[in-house]
Amino acid sequence: MEYNFKDIETKWQKYWNDNNSFEPQSEDCGKQKKYILSMFPYPSGRIHMGHVRNYCLGDAFARHFRKNNFNVLHPIGWDSFGMPAENAAIKNKLHPKKWTYENIDYMRKELEGLGLSFSKTREFATSDELYTKWEQEFIIKMFENGLLYQKNTTVNWCESCHTVLANEQVEEGCCWRCDNEVQQRQMPGYYIAITKYAQELLDDLKTLENKWPSQVLTMQENWIGRSSGLEFDFELSDESKAKLNNKFEKYTVFTTRPDTIFGVTYSALAPEHPIVKELIESKQLTPAKIALIKDMQKVSERDRATQDKEGVALGIDVIHPITKEKIPVWVANFVLVGYGGGAVMAVPAHDQRDFEFATKYKLNIKIVIDTKEGIIDLNEAYTNDGILVDSGKFTDMKNSDAKDAIIEYFEQNNLGKRTINYKLRDWGVSRQRYWGAPIPFVHCKECGIVPEKTENLPIALPQDIEITGEGNPLDSHPTWKYCKCPKCGNDAIRETDTLDTFVQSSWYFLRYATNPKKWDEIGISKEDNNYWMEVDQYIGGIEHAILHLLYARFFTKALRDMGYINSTEPFTNLLTQGMVLKDGAKMSKSKGNVVDPDAIVSKYGADTARLFMLFAAPPTKELEWNDSAVEGAFKFIRRFYDGSNKCAVLNGKLENNIIHSDLTKDEKLARRKVYEALKKADEVMNKTFAFNTLIASCMEALNALNKQTNQAIWTEGYYILTNILEPIIPHTCWDIANNLFKMTNFNEQLKVLDEVFIQESITLAFTVNGKKRGELEVSPSASKDEILSLAKQSEVFNKWCANKEIIKEIVVPNKLINIVVKG
Repeated sequence: MEYNFKDIETKWQKYWNDNNSFEPQSEDCGKQKKYILSMFPYPSGRIHMGHVRNYCLGDAFARHFRKNNFNVLHPIGWDSFGMPAENAAIKNKLHPKKWTYENIDYMRKELEGLGLSFSKTREFATSDELYTKWEQEFIIKMFENGLLYQKNTTVNWCESCHTVLANEQVEEGCCWRCDNEVQQRQMPGYYIAITKYAQELLDDLKTLENKWPSQVLTMQENWIGRSSGLEFDFELSDESKAKLNNKFEKYTVFTTRPDTIFGVTYSALAPEHPIVKELIESKQLTPAKIALIKDMQKVSERDRATQDKEGVALGIDVIHPITKEKIPVWVANFVLVGYGGGAVMAVPAHDQRDFEFATKYKLNIKIVIDTKEGIIDLNEAYTNDGILVDSGKFTDMKNSDAKDAIIEYFEQNNLGKRTINYKLRDWGVSRQRYWGAPIPFVHCKECGIVPEKTENLPIALPQDIEITGEGNPLDSHPTWKYCKCPKCGNDAIRETDTLDTFVQSSWYFLRYATNPKKWDEIGISKEDNNYWMEVDQYIGGIEHAILHLLYARFFTKALRDMGYINSTEPFTNLLTQGMVLKDGAKMSKSKGNVVDPDAIVSKYGADTARLFMLFAAPPTKELEWNDSAVEGAFKFIRRFYDGSNKCAVLNGKLENNIIHSDLTKDEKLARRKVYEALKKADEVMNKTFAFNTLIASCMEALNALNKQTNQAIWTEGYYILTNILEPIIPHTCWDIANNLFKMTNFNEQLKVLDEVFIQESITLAFTVNGKKRGELEVSPSASKDEILSLAKQSEVFNKWCANKEIIKEIVVPNKLINIVVKG
């Protein structure tokens, strides 16, 4: 046999396609299941190397577990709504739907060309009307259950384009498309009350420990941001009330540091706070101050976190709740309107952010926590524990004890209360654009907001639109938005906002788990999901560690509470793969360092691309593209394929008549290396995910096989290595198995043969002063003294340690021996 990868890959891809080789069995098959899922792609037009890495990882898991007699669900679909399609429509004068589905067709062929073992029957795009139908039903149920509501919100508005802009579309305060200055506008929007699940989302992170990367758990925990503290009101001074036309008497603040209450020297409001708005509208601020505040409003909350501290004095005061002192009120860019009411008490002596602001604007700094030695120079905020000073009746208390004491004082005197706060805010799901799932509500003058009748779903997008970039095409459509109220039958206006695309990716895994035969009648089958859920292995980029994963977790819990499913968490195990780099940077067209997967597959074959992706780096680490390593992967596969010519031809299963004790040293070593690789496969697939170490073990085994000539050893070795490598280089392995072992089905558990011999000896790395100098073969039961005795009789010892003073002798069981010598 000769390695002609084009013929081999074409042959097996056709076979898999013709035989529906990768469809899961029914949910009642009695088999143990594995649900393997890679985050689905956006159909941008071409797959990139990040896609290749993601899907090769998922495919390796899926193929491994199929081969080990699991019922495997390994689906793929398309996250197909979103702004890029509208942008492409404007640029190329194509309808977003045409652009999207043409891209799907092309990218599907690219993925098929990699030999990925996806289910064909469960594929869908989130822009399919049938998917939209059931999503709209869930949205209506959320509305009916108090989980979705409408409120006014501040948005980025481009007057030139007559459209709302996402924060990412605002560049230095201007519209990314027309460069017009962006304004802030109040507009109604729909929100999902994810905050109702804040504590459960936080608590259930504990169930994911040691299953999700600790970094991701920490990011989720910080995003939810639970904090316990004191909530109280700052009352405005009489003069300030008058200045605000008596529209405001007080505002609420939240603090996690009630022990510093006597150190408050100013209060700060978010630029969007209603009090700030009133001062601007009533012309109580100078034009210069108003301009500064509006500049703050233009900056997204995400970007404000990295900006220098900026503020504007508002010329109003509040009264300290205990000392009754007047405290000046400022606008500060670091205060966020959605957290803690958009107002804070500022204690510059004991909070670094407040300190930097106070220092910049020369505001008073009052020390209320001191050390026993005293603080002489305050060049930065003092944030450690200490003793209260200048704090009324609480002076001389430890600040850690004073926290509870001060909260109790506030509660006893009806000044405030102990409360829990979260950084997490309700999820705004309204988008003022065409290419998305329509929000299924109508606006009736008599009835208000009314959900569409379930039997009228889906509310589909009109096809006769033109996208120019100016405004929402749904809002300007001559007929689409005009309808009858589902409740009273009067004329009404259909909602023209569409849903955030994060909504579609928050339940797609539940749709996959529903038998496609039921898709027309039901969105999610509870029965099917009882079998398949949770996803056993989820794979995707770290960039989705917060929002996508958080929303998917929320949706799972909300759908559970509405009776659709029984699951509480969506993903049991999470693997976040690293980026693929070229020349030390993320691949991008602008950097000119993009590697085209199609070109690699055309030149070297899909198996080479797959092998390189899994061998070049551990999956969670960044992978640096290396042309010579790709060439090396190709040469290994060719050598592996060519070597199969030395095997005996079998009729199905391997009949092993090898007597291990009769083998030569090289034959024993070859056999042991093969079985070590087999053991490594189980460890990698179920625990470490270090595919690079598994491939290295297979390479070692092939090298060891090449150093002996026993055909029985060679055939056994190939039978096992072909099974091990099938998840990684499937085309090559199916061809070898078919030609030599008469196998066309890898969905059977590999028969492990005569594993006892592996324990006859183990190989330890022999290091001297921490550097590997050779290997030492010993019995697995050898004691430390026996190992050291053998080591001192070895050639390595004679070469590197003889006549030198031995400082230390270290034996790490089953791994290495290290001799530390002087000089």
